[in-house]
Amino acid sequence: MAAAGGGLSPAAVSAPQVLGALPGFFELPIPPDWQAIDFISDLHLSEAMPLTFDAWAAHLRNTPADAIFMLGDLFEVWVGDDMRRLPFESRCVDVIAEAASRRQLAFMVGNRDFLAGSALLRACGVMALPDPTLLHGWGQRVLLSHGDALCLDDRPYQAFRREVRSPRWQAEFLARPLDERLALARDIRRASASRSRFDGRADVDIDTVEAVSWMHAMGAAELVHGHTHRPGSQTLAPGFKRHVLSDWDLDTAQRAEVLRLGRDGFVRVAPSRGG
Repeated sequence: MAAAGGGLSPAAVSAPQVLGALPGFFELPIPPDWQAIDFISDLHLSEAMPLTFDAWAAHLRNTPADAIFMLGDLFEVWVGDDMRRLPFESRCVDVIAEAASRRQLAFMVGNRDFLAGSALLRACGVMALPDPTLLHGWGQRVLLSHGDALCLDDRPYQAFRREVRSPRWQAEFLARPLDERLALARDIRRASASRSRFDGRADVDIDTVEAVSWMHAMGAAELVHGHTHRPGSQTLAPGFKRHVLSDWDLDTAQRAEVLRLGRDGFVRVAPSRGG
């Protein structure tokens, strides 16, 4: 998959097939002149969350990092790239496009915005990140994922995920009028059973064995993912560590955090606010 707006472009590689069925992996080298990369996910941006939107926009404008990688669920819902012309979503596109004109931005789809496609990324000048992607440079190899594909114990969600990620399902869904797609999304948010199927169960974490098998296959000592809303860093097995990204909510709570990778490793920081 090529970069949407120039710059970096992840290249497909073959993972060793000694650990059973593995996903396709993509490699992304870190440019040698970069000093820092920010990782964020699970902002669930919507018109109903103005303080969260403002904090996200300020961080994109003011971070000292060379790049920002958004690892899924940037939006509360995304039912097709024609949404980018709606008033709130148009504001989001403007913020992203302005930030992308000054630093590298990359986007990996999550379970809320898996229908974000090439039209949106082209409009924003943002690079598409396949899930999973291996990031390497500065003597480090880091595997990036949204995280939902690793929640194997939630079998109903995994079946639903396979269904909605299929080209046939997506083509049929996107052929519906925008108003109809938005209405269906509202129905899912209102119905707890449907929402659980869409998001996965909140009590299910990633499968440690599967995560380590991914990391081992690509020689990555660290994994960065979101989705679970359980920020923190843990050792999964000797020599294998994961870093879970924070969700953002500054409207009903005080929760927002950036995971920054520099030449000396990872650090968690508050969003940049500017002057």
